[in-house]
Amino acid sequence: MAKQRDERGEKRVVWDGVIEGMPLFAKELIAGGVAGGFAKSAVAPLERIKILFQTRQAEYRSLGLIGSFTKIAKTEGTLGFFRGNGASVARIVPYAALHYMAYEEYRRWIIDGIPGVGKGPILDLVAGSFAGGTAVLFTYPLDLVRTKLAYQVVGSQKLNIQGIVTGEQVYKGIKDCFSKTYKEAGIKGLYRGVAPSLYGIFPYAGLKFYFYETMKSHVPKERKNDITIKLACGSVAGLLGQTFTYPLDVVRRQMQVQRLSASNSHEMKGTADTLVMILRTHGWKQLFSGLSLNYLKVVPSVAIGFTVYDLMKAYLRVPSRDDAVVEVVTSNRDGQPSTLHS
Repeated sequence: MAKQRDERGEKRVVWDGVIEGMPLFAKELIAGGVAGGFAKSAVAPLERIKILFQTRQAEYRSLGLIGSFTKIAKTEGTLGFFRGNGASVARIVPYAALHYMAYEEYRRWIIDGIPGVGKGPILDLVAGSFAGGTAVLFTYPLDLVRTKLAYQVVGSQKLNIQGIVTGEQVYKGIKDCFSKTYKEAGIKGLYRGVAPSLYGIFPYAGLKFYFYETMKSHVPKERKNDITIKLACGSVAGLLGQTFTYPLDVVRRQMQVQRLSASNSHEMKGTADTLVMILRTHGWKQLFSGLSLNYLKVVPSVAIGFTVYDLMKAYLRVPSRDDAVVEVVTSNRDGQPSTLHS
């Protein structure tokens, strides 16, 4: 027993040394990635339904939320609710990691590089916008693959790449989807729909952080560290940001699956053409299709994401944002190099 305790103690010392020697940006990457993976998996069934609402209007919208859940359960079983979630998690882990880390980095760079800039919601709006764009550019192909896999429905007729109706699934998995998409259209095909993604993520990510920090600024000092308050502020901020930018998400999904959709009678060449087609064919309400379901998804997703991120930051001993900023400013005032990443 004493030997086992000694071994555990030695391992703990080694692990403590690893954590202490880990750069701050690496800790933020790990914390963000773990938080994103947990949050995304928890709401995967709602995400699957939302994508089907956005892209298979006639087939699923008429069924409603409960009817759609019942249909998937009968035709695909429990695993059907997580179709495309592997690709989703594979995308969200690096995406969330980059998003959180890039936000913190941009925020520090702005404070460090622009003399006299003050902390406040505008700083978070700018840092959040650029962080969102950075994360999207690096992870978009995985989002495209996730959407294509989630779009496929067992038992439904589909189109193959040449437009021939077939009962077989077009893609058998993540690797197969990547391979066929790349062979069909190259790198351009893997980034189809990225324009509306960027149009949407810049305001969404920026507004999310803007609303979050604005609401937190009105919270009494003694309650600022209350996780319930953080979750409430984050959830409301996510809902507001999502409402303003949701139509671009619908356009993006339509562009991603258009080659597989039998409802599209002509080729959609870009964001503007897709937007016009949706308005003419389905009306403006289609631009908000699945939004109410997205609200149900955002609240638990944000709650889980914030909670896990905070737990991971505490476990990895990440200093608070204000402490990190103070360290940067103090280092510069003293004329010494910053030790944030040492």
